Amino acid sequence: MKTRSIASFLLSTALTFAAAGVASAQDKTVKIGALSDQSGLYADLGGPGSTLAAQMAVEDSGLTAKGWKIDVISGDHQNKPDIGTAIARQWFDVEKVDVIVDVPNSGVALAVNNVVKEKNGAYINSGAATSDLTNAQCSPNTVHWTYDTYMLAHTTGQALVKAGGDTWFFLTADYAFGAALERDTTAVVTANGGKVVGGVKHPLNTPDFSSFLLQAQASKAKIIGLANAGGDTTNSIKQAAEFGIVKGGQKLAALLLFLTDVKAIGLETAQGLNFTETFYWDMNDQTRAFSKRFAGRMKNNAPPTMVQAGVYSGLRHYFKALEALGGNPHDGAKVVEKMKSIPTEDDLFGKGEIQPNGRTIHNAYLFEVKTPAESKGPWDFYKLVGTVPGDQAFTPLSESKCALLKK
Repeated sequence: MKTRSIASFLLSTALTFAAAGVASAQDKTVKIGALSDQSGLYADLGGPGSTLAAQMAVEDSGLTAKGWKIDVISGDHQNKPDIGTAIARQWFDVEKVDVIVDVPNSGVALAVNNVVKEKNGAYINSGAATSDLTNAQCSPNTVHWTYDTYMLAHTTGQALVKAGGDTWFFLTADYAFGAALERDTTAVVTANGGKVVGGVKHPLNTPDFSSFLLQAQASKAKIIGLANAGGDTTNSIKQAAEFGIVKGGQKLAALLLFLTDVKAIGLETAQGLNFTETFYWDMNDQTRAFSKRFAGRMKNNAPPTMVQAGVYSGLRHYFKALEALGGNPHDGAKVVEKMKSIPTEDDLFGKGEIQPNGRTIHNAYLFEVKTPAESKGPWDFYKLVGTVPGDQAFTPLSESKCALLKK
């Protein structure tokens, strides 16, 4: 009898675990957290538009019609790492969020990266630029989707040096993103025979760039590299125009420029700026169709920035991985591993892949801002200068410092 009781217990236990495994494999609930700057200097390039992009990704996935229950919630990290990590912990511990998307601001992004790994969630970053997310601070739970500082430096920076801009002065946002962008661009400038003659750091979201611009002007550098983003970029370019810096013969390098920045600056001031993006709404019929749907749901009728497009595309690929797994295992590292095994392909970024270090590889495009006379509409701002294949735009795996590559 005792032997039979033990056998019955073991059989019962095995059936219980088997049932739990089946239930887990068939779990079709997903919760997405769109973590962004909802009200500050990065709100236009991410913010509510990134939340909308996440919602559209859910709708276009077709999963809800197949019985999946997918929710999207949003949070405002206010460009503060402590607030970002507090929200992330609350989401994983209480809200049961599976994946965090967007997260502009590299300081916040790197902090959230650690929380996601600790909680074994998934993290699809489209907003932050620091290349450290797939290098020194890479994680098995993170995919860096849209762009990074290495790509910006090796496209915009390299093009300007080769065009004769061989002396540089940096105007750098004083936090992780600015430091990474200046570091990566400096490496490109010096590797191509150029020289960095100086630089100055400015506080995040400062309204007054006069003292910094005067230092840049006094340096006599051919190129003033703007290692900042969003409102900082627009303010520094506007105030540089007031100082007559470009008219005086120096050139501004907008190392990171978004569609919304050009709108804020105006074509009269922004015309002629060279910069790099991985998405533009007017590239082809597919990007125009998506952008028309997106703009129709935005309060200002703005088409998507590359950050917002990255939220959409990253989530569409995430959903492909969940379908391939047959359900949601609520295991971030497992889902990210599956994402890496599937080639990326969508209407916004085309074909690509996710490398073992989490870096998504796709084409990058060098653009120039049109003149007012060249623009044919309210958001017709860019003309294409050149295309850089993804395997040339992003950090080669041979140069990556990601520990995941050593396993």
